[in-house]
Amino acid sequence: MTLGELVEKVRAYQPDPDAELIARAYHFSERMHEGQTRRSGEPYFTHPVGVASIIADMKLDVPSIITGLLHDTVEDTLTSLSQVEKDFGHEVAALVDGVTKISQITFTTREERQAENFRKMIIAMARDIRVILVKLADRAHNMRTLSYLSEEKQREIAQETLDIYAPLAHRLGINWLKSDLEDNALRYLQPTVYGQLKQDIAKKKTERAQYIDEVISILREKLTEAGIQAEVQGRPKHFYSIYHKMESQNLLFSEIYDLVGFRVIVNEVRECYEALGVVHSHWKPVPGRFKDYIALPKANLYQSLHSTVIGPHGERIEIQIRTQEMHRVAEQGIAAHWTYKEGRRGLEEAQRFAWLRQLVEWQQQLNDPQEFLQTVKGDLFTDEVYVFTPKGDLHNFPQGAGVIDFAYRVHTEVGNHCTGARVNSRMVPLRYQLQNGDTIEIITSAQQTPNKDWLKLVRTPKAQNRIRQWLKAQQHDRSVSLGREMLERELTRQHLDLASVRKQGKIDAALKALSLKDEETLLAALGYGQVTLGQVLAHCIPQTETVQGQTADAIELEKIRQRAQVREDRGGVRVGGVEDVLVRYGRCCNPLPGERIIGVITRGKGATVHAISCQRLLASDPQRHIQVTWDSKAEMLRPVKIEVLSEDRHGLLAAMSKAISESGVNIVNANVRTLPDKRAMNVFEVLVPNAEVLEQLIRGLSRVRGVVKVTRMGK
Repeated sequence: MTLGELVEKVRAYQPDPDAELIARAYHFSERMHEGQTRRSGEPYFTHPVGVASIIADMKLDVPSIITGLLHDTVEDTLTSLSQVEKDFGHEVAALVDGVTKISQITFTTREERQAENFRKMIIAMARDIRVILVKLADRAHNMRTLSYLSEEKQREIAQETLDIYAPLAHRLGINWLKSDLEDNALRYLQPTVYGQLKQDIAKKKTERAQYIDEVISILREKLTEAGIQAEVQGRPKHFYSIYHKMESQNLLFSEIYDLVGFRVIVNEVRECYEALGVVHSHWKPVPGRFKDYIALPKANLYQSLHSTVIGPHGERIEIQIRTQEMHRVAEQGIAAHWTYKEGRRGLEEAQRFAWLRQLVEWQQQLNDPQEFLQTVKGDLFTDEVYVFTPKGDLHNFPQGAGVIDFAYRVHTEVGNHCTGARVNSRMVPLRYQLQNGDTIEIITSAQQTPNKDWLKLVRTPKAQNRIRQWLKAQQHDRSVSLGREMLERELTRQHLDLASVRKQGKIDAALKALSLKDEETLLAALGYGQVTLGQVLAHCIPQTETVQGQTADAIELEKIRQRAQVREDRGGVRVGGVEDVLVRYGRCCNPLPGERIIGVITRGKGATVHAISCQRLLASDPQRHIQVTWDSKAEMLRPVKIEVLSEDRHGLLAAMSKAISESGVNIVNANVRTLPDKRAMNVFEVLVPNAEVLEQLIRGLSRVRGVVKVTRMGK
């Protein structure tokens, strides 16, 4: 696209644009990207121009057009943000910065990258909605030129487009862009299906055109007879909507008759309802297929009357009826508020999007990338139901939301103690799903509290988040209590108590070594099984060694302790597919990742994990056994003690310490005692990631001169 063509495209909706500024941005981008090429071999500059053209299709303002031209200059060329601000002003620089920040991030997993990029988009949208509009244009142009990437990359980008960008365009009300993104995503995700659809639709092109003309002619005639001035349009449905209908209803292409939708566009709101009466008087409406989005607009501000009727040949026809202003918003969405006439009003309009405010809240609350993306995909981009409070206040919820969702919308405490509801003056249980037009009154009881089953009944992120917070708080309290009991019991065995150990600063030393915040966190981690009792006691109980005549070894022991790196376990096991069950590891067998394990359920204390060969496990009640597996994603180090029988000679402890260090294993503690037969018993507590590493360590120690036998303790 030439500069002249771009300027004329903008002039079509903005009579007097700043053509000189557009020209400067056009030539600046062309100069900065000179010598760069795309995978297709085309000059890279074709991309920013293509993005600017799509932004013009949205009918956005000049700063948005310029941002499209410059959006890759800061990231991909030597241009600085300060240079952009100097040449094109603060407003453009802020937009370019917003678009750049969304892209400038790398993560270890696709989920983390998707989640963090989307978080950045949310923050950018909250500041200036134009940032995401430019980003959508960027994605749309990339989707149109995706064929030059590898098949794997094509599928990855197409799936992300279908998961995030197309629904986002829908939420912003830009329906033509949503369709464009969905169709191109389908092209790469289901190339065979896409090709067959294209072929089938092409076969009926002439027949479809004749049918559109016939229906439009009938509608115009009937509306004119009723004295209603209206524009009537017929539009073929896009590929993805046809594919989605075939998949969701298990239909063949030949079984889909409503390949075309019709629009009636009038001047005033009252004429919408008059036109609806004309349509229904001529063609019989299909029961349950009428929706009034004028009285109850969608969350993206969309308004229209929707009705499905039986057409001239007995087929179903979908008809939308709206005013000219409604049509403008339906086509352009939020972009309709960024035209040259309305300027900053767009930000005020963006704030009317309740879902955008929810997004900002969710991105602050949900830390786990998979949970965040699941929330976005499962709850943000669904159809909605509208319900009322007893006072007549209107609330919208995703389809499938229930009584508990409504209760948490009222207040967290109302949600926590919800026992049911009166819906339209009728008692319903917690599992009831909200329906359009319901009037909801929540019933509570002080004795009621959330449980895990509630998570299966709710759809809104707020309800899910509040339930999880409550459950974690309860589990945290139990873990603190269990951790305190474990620590106090062991301290008592050593003729100590928690108060004296705390007073001596030993707890603070343990907190520092284990990188924990406070004593409560330490006790909770101990109760959870995230740190071991041995790791905590290493800093709470004075260590004594009965090493007679071993001054050099005593010094070596002190060196080992100074080098010791104590770390908490970061992860653990999955219990029956659930991650947040209280877990402890059996001290009788001290299982390691890689070993076959099984859990034993103890009421009030969670699951204790044992090695499958553990003698204590064999003596336990099989009915209390539960399937457990090591969490493959977890990064964890498990403590284990090894006993080394050796000669009692000078320097041997240092040699063993060196062998352990060279194996990449950290020593938590070491003790040595001399035996009556002039040999030494060395006990090392080490941190290992799995059983294989431990076996390698044992083999390495066995090769040290003077070592007689190496044994793993607790097996």
